[in-house]
Formats: sequence, structure tokens, C-alpha cells
Amino acid sequence: MEGNVTELASNLMRILAIIIFLGVILTKLSKKVKIPDVVLYIAAGIIIGPEVLKLIDFKEYAVVNQVILSFGAAYILYDGGREIGIKILNEVKVTVGLLATVGVLISTAVTGFFAWKVLGIDLLYAMLLGAVIASTDPSVLVPLFKRMNISPRLKQTIISESAFNDAAGAIVTFAIIAVAEGGSFSAGASLLQLVISAGGGVVVGAVFGYILHKLISEGKMGMLRGYTAEMVVASVMGAYVFCEFIGVSGFMATFVIGMMCGNKGMFNFVVYTEAQEMHEKFKEVTISMIRMLIFVLLGASMNFAIIGKYWLQALIVVAAFVLVARPVSVMLTVPLDRKAKWNIREMLYLCWTRETGVIPAALAGMMMTMGIPNADIISAVTSIAIITTLAFQASTAAWLARKLDLEVAAETE
Repeated sequence: MEGNVTELASNLMRILAIIIFLGVILTKLSKKVKIPDVVLYIAAGIIIGPEVLKLIDFKEYAVVNQVILSFGAAYILYDGGREIGIKILNEVKVTVGLLATVGVLISTAVTGFFAWKVLGIDLLYAMLLGAVIASTDPSVLVPLFKRMNISPRLKQTIISESAFNDAAGAIVTFAIIAVAEGGSFSAGASLLQLVISAGGGVVVGAVFGYILHKLISEGKMGMLRGYTAEMVVASVMGAYVFCEFIGVSGFMATFVIGMMCGNKGMFNFVVYTEAQEMHEKFKEVTISMIRMLIFVLLGASMNFAIIGKYWLQALIVVAAFVLVARPVSVMLTVPLDRKAKWNIREMLYLCWTRETGVIPAALAGMMMTMGIPNADIISAVTSIAIITTLAFQASTAAWLARKLDLEVAAETE
């Protein structure tokens, strides 16, 4: 047993070394060829994974894979929260709320309708497919829009939606599964569950964030000042795990911790400068490696036997998802926020920011494990949605911002 554990550990280190080394090379390459790094990571994962070159296979490391996905998404959302100015978020809170709730339901319904017609599966499972891919991906959107010079309110709306809609997408998914397994659907109960999940995450994040900053700030309680990077990691992990234990949104909690970190002045937090600088460097390196691991492993885990069987129908459904479901959800919700006064160029841009990634992939994988009927089709469409949205939408985000004249000078942010 000990020998087997040692062998597994050595193999794991070999896989991680390959991914990180390859990820660094692809990161440099992406800057030269002007293609988003995540697209290259997924392509690399497909090539070196068990379907092609068989250099890496992560099937024996399900727990490690889940840790990478869960902590990675949580830490990236923490970083996304740091980008959010609470005063600006207050201006667009209605838009974010509508997109993350009503928008998810509209996207689920429209995508589900097309899946029902194109794939010929039962309407209930078609709606399940729509729910699985309804949420956007913070692992892509946060790093992408951090670097883009668009208006703060547009940038923060996109990042905030990616944090808020994960809970809604997961709740709709589990509600449909419950119906499929013989239960009943209650709109009121689902809405209450969403409020509890998101609201509970906000409360947990606020408590953990307050304690964190009191411990690392200058002042009487700052007994851990100087250890900002270490304490942030511990707080992100602790908040996420605690939320999982009590049944609320861990991603929401880590996002709130990030918001408190990014708005220190509002909460009168004063952090030791040198420790803060060390934290910034540590954070950037950590997120860089997390993204490499998440997306290379995502590519390596794609089942091309299933994708090959349904690729044409999946492409049609994904085209409807991108070109119909998202625009309809934006146009039916965003104009309702009269206070934000969105113009047509901004709304068109929101229609195109629809990247799919880690959360939908995790939900699709869970369907396969649970043996849900039509899970193979759901997995195929999810894989195609991830590849398509990352290849086309993420890679054209900066170009479209320029074409729609949405760029602003960097110093205005």
C-alpha cells in the first residue's frame, strides 16, 4: 500500500510539473498570437490527455481534481471581488441581480427549448441541459476583464454576474434533477433556496472578511499582521468549507471577502504595506498556476467519444445558446434597471460576454457520476459550449469593446 501511495504521489507530481511547465510556455505564446491563454490550455489538455498522447491522466486523482476546481474557482472569485467598488456596484445592483436570477431562468428555458427540438430528448432533460450551462465562468471572466480598459460599471457588472449566477445556475439544476427523480417543483421553494444560498454566502463572507482584516490590520487586534497572503488563503478555504457545511454559496462568500479587501478604506482596514505587496505577488502567481491546472485538466477530461457522437447537434444548440438565449436574457432584464441607464452598445456587449467553463463542467461531470438519463448528451453539449465560448467570445472581447467604442483610458479606472 505504501509503495502504491508513493507511486501515485510521484505520478501526480510528474503531471503537475508537465502542466505548469507547458502552461508557462503557452502563456507566453498566447501573448504573441493574441489568443486567450485558456483556449491554448484546453487545447493542450486535449493533446496531452488520455484521448491523444496519453501523457497525463487524472482519473486516479478525483479528490485532487475537485480541490483544484473548488479552491481555484473560490480564490479567483476572491480576486474578482477585489476588483469591485461597492459604490459602483450599488449603481448596477439591479442589473446584476436580474441577470443572475431571471437571466439564468430565461437562458435555461430558451436553451432547453432548442435542445428539446434539436436533440430530441425529453423536455425535462433538455431544460436540465440549459440549466447546466446557464452560469458564466469567473475563472475566465475575472482575469480577462481585469486587464481590459472598459468602463468600471460595465466591467464590474460582468465580474459580479459571474459570482452571483453560479448559485442560481446550480439551484435551478438541482431543482430540475429533483423533478426528474420523481419529486415536485416549487417556484417559491426554489426562490427561497436561492435567497438563503446567496444571502448566507454574503453573511459568511462578511464575517470571515471582517475577522481576517482585523487580524492582519494595524491595531490592537492585528496579531497576525505581516501574514496577509497566508491568512487570505486560509480565510478563502475556511469560508468555502463552512458554507458547504451549512448549505449556502461558498463562491459568494469568497467574493464578498474579496470585496471587503478591495474596499479597505470603507471599512477602515489598514494593512501592513510590505505584507500587502507580498500578498499581491503571491496572488498573481497562485492564480496563474490555478488557471493552468483548471483548464489543462478540463481539456484532458473531455470525452471525445461522446463529443464525436453528438457534435453537430451540440453545435446547433450552443449556437442558439450564444446567439439567442443570452441576447434574449439580456434584452429582457437589463433595460428594467432604469437607474443604470445602459445604452444599446453596452447591452450588445453584455450579450456577447457569455463564457462557459468550470462550474458547468463540474455540474456535467456530476450528472455522469449520478447516472442521470441523457447525461452523456449533456456532457457533450457542455464540452462544446466551453470550447466554443472560450475560443470565440473570450478571444473577441477586447476587439468588440473597441468596435463598440467602450474602451476608456486606463487612468480613469
